[in-house]
Amino acid sequence: MAYEKIDNDYGLIGKVAIIAGGGGPVGGGLDEGVTNGRAAAILLARAGAKVCVAGRTLALAQHTVDLIKKEGGEAFAHQADVTKEADCRAVVDAAVTRYGRLDCVDNNVGRSAPGDVTQMSVEEWRSMFALNVDSMMMMCKYAIPAMVANGGGAICNIGSLRSIRPQNSTVYSVTKGAVVALTSTLAADHGAQGIRANCIILGPVFTPNINRNLTPERRALRAQASLMKREGTGWDTAQLVRFLLSEQSKFMTGQSICLDGGASIVGPSR
Repeated sequence: MAYEKIDNDYGLIGKVAIIAGGGGPVGGGLDEGVTNGRAAAILLARAGAKVCVAGRTLALAQHTVDLIKKEGGEAFAHQADVTKEADCRAVVDAAVTRYGRLDCVDNNVGRSAPGDVTQMSVEEWRSMFALNVDSMMMMCKYAIPAMVANGGGAICNIGSLRSIRPQNSTVYSVTKGAVVALTSTLAADHGAQGIRANCIILGPVFTPNINRNLTPERRALRAQASLMKREGTGWDTAQLVRFLLSEQSKFMTGQSICLDGGASIVGPSR
């Protein structure tokens, strides 16, 4: 698709966005296997935003930037381990230094781990909280003042259907439940400062991060969990991210929205 600064119902031209977890496979293209963060970065850039793509592996973030620039968009890559407070602060500082402002944050980072509380070490439990919850808290801690300086901004946190339908990973369900609570609390605490915060509760969405661990049989089962009998893609996620970070959703805050093809209202095993 040719780059175009969409006629801007989105209100994103000239806005600055940070995508935390915006990388993806080097050599990966724009097919259905794109990651959530990479797709969000591309769609925000197509809508006219300037994008800071943050990731633990610089080469993966840079590949997202290369795809954006190939279309004529504006972006740069920044290496960051968002489980470290100093790195979260540095991402925000880098975006503001380069572009002079900050308007949007998309928190994508997270992972799952199998097992119940009897099967998991305390160290693994804490490491999952550090990645899935603390990283979002620390990004918001430094992003919110920068956005308030411009009159406000928008935050999108990526959650999971496991937060409301637990299965096979206690710590993932608990941490993603905490993301929902964090999101609504951010909205309540900072709404008067012009900050909006919303969460996407993702269901069976196919990305390269998921694909590494799924057999074809497992993917087919995931697809059957959806009322639409297919998996979602990173592009489905990204279109909702773009909406939630744009002026189209300017009266929406504190919400957690299921993006799951209807899986949350039916009961097949996944």
